[in-house]
Amino acid sequence: DRTQTGICVGDWLPSDHQILEDYVSNLIARVAANPKPLHPVIDDFRNLIETDPEIFMYFHLMFTEVPDKPPYNKDPDGKPQVRDYTHMLELLNEIVTNGSEYNTTELVGFPINAILNWPMATTAGFAAFQNDKVNAQLKKILQEWSIYLRSADSLSVLNDDPETGWLGTVALTKMSQAALGPDTPEGFAEIFECDPSAPHYGFTSWDNFFTRVFRPGQRPVASPDDPAVVVNACESAPFSMVKCVKERDTFWVKGQPYSMRHMLADDPLTEHFINGTVYQAFLNAVSFHRWNSPVDGTVVKTRQVDGTYYSETLVNSLAGGDPDIGGPNESQGYLAEMATRAMIFIEADNPDIGLMCVMPIGMAEVSSCEITVYEGQHIKKGDQIGMFHFGGSTHCLIFGPHVNIDFDFHGMTPGIDAKHNIPVNSKIATVGPWRDA
Repeated sequence: DRTQTGICVGDWLPSDHQILEDYVSNLIARVAANPKPLHPVIDDFRNLIETDPEIFMYFHLMFTEVPDKPPYNKDPDGKPQVRDYTHMLELLNEIVTNGSEYNTTELVGFPINAILNWPMATTAGFAAFQNDKVNAQLKKILQEWSIYLRSADSLSVLNDDPETGWLGTVALTKMSQAALGPDTPEGFAEIFECDPSAPHYGFTSWDNFFTRVFRPGQRPVASPDDPAVVVNACESAPFSMVKCVKERDTFWVKGQPYSMRHMLADDPLTEHFINGTVYQAFLNAVSFHRWNSPVDGTVVKTRQVDGTYYSETLVNSLAGGDPDIGGPNESQGYLAEMATRAMIFIEADNPDIGLMCVMPIGMAEVSSCEITVYEGQHIKKGDQIGMFHFGGSTHCLIFGPHVNIDFDFHGMTPGIDAKHNIPVNSKIATVGPWRDA
């Protein structure tokens, strides 16, 4: 039964729904024991819900549409889970004023997603989380939380508690294994730049820890002098690779085919990519979250696109009959057209590649896609071009129709069952001479 024990892509939500229930139940208990006034940004969300009749309807119906049967209706103690939008706001209020402790479920990466997991899978939730006003307010909430996560106050969760500390043995081992595999003899401090002798390993905030960098030599660039080799832009596992992507397609249906013009938000450069190739891969919450250039080339254009934060295709919703335990896990193709995302267009030095696009896509709590290169800048394979802030996410590499590209998935079949990261800067594809479109 996939709704209870299904694989969760990237391990950023637990595959056992009991763990999800435990997390939400504990959060509810903590809020009930220590009620506090709503943060101004959460109160603004309350005001939006209560003064807009359409949004009020959606946020009422999404909770009533969650089936009154296990596993959707009860926590492990037999008490109701999130009951209505006012209860939702109380829980959001707790999250945005605290750091996120580590736990072995991986749910730590997406505490808001845990609250919204079932409501957003309803028909009303589908409508609500596509609403522009709702997404604008969610953006404000996530930006406010990011201010806290960049502050020294967020260091409280960077401790060595064996169960809840991000610098405890369990968490450090998990992050080391995510970087170098389950049998790695190297520890966190040998892999990432940090100072174990300093308080909080020398990190200045939660965000500073989350955007940590590898030590020199950990991620060498594959074939740096061979322009035919394309390297992996993110520490990620392959989700999909599709060629001959149409200009427009029904991306919200089962299979979620890519729709090039929607992916690229009708950018003038879209014409270069119609009938081209899209490669998509996902990141988990304990991995490296900076993006590197897959090719040598010149940055032609950068762009940020506002979109959804907690939307998933109805195919994988309660309305579709097969809800996605991991929220947007199985909706990654859909999210490539709908979610908040960045675009970095690069004119590769290799004429067999020409213009290509790196598209980092925010999923749920990952609201910030920070671009760190500028238009006109010449970059080399492996150079940093940006980063995600907090959580797991997904990204696409997009190539034109003439690019003769052969991908290397490192022994995996792309899909939600691909569980191992392909290291950033390693070979992801080889490009041959141009072909007829």
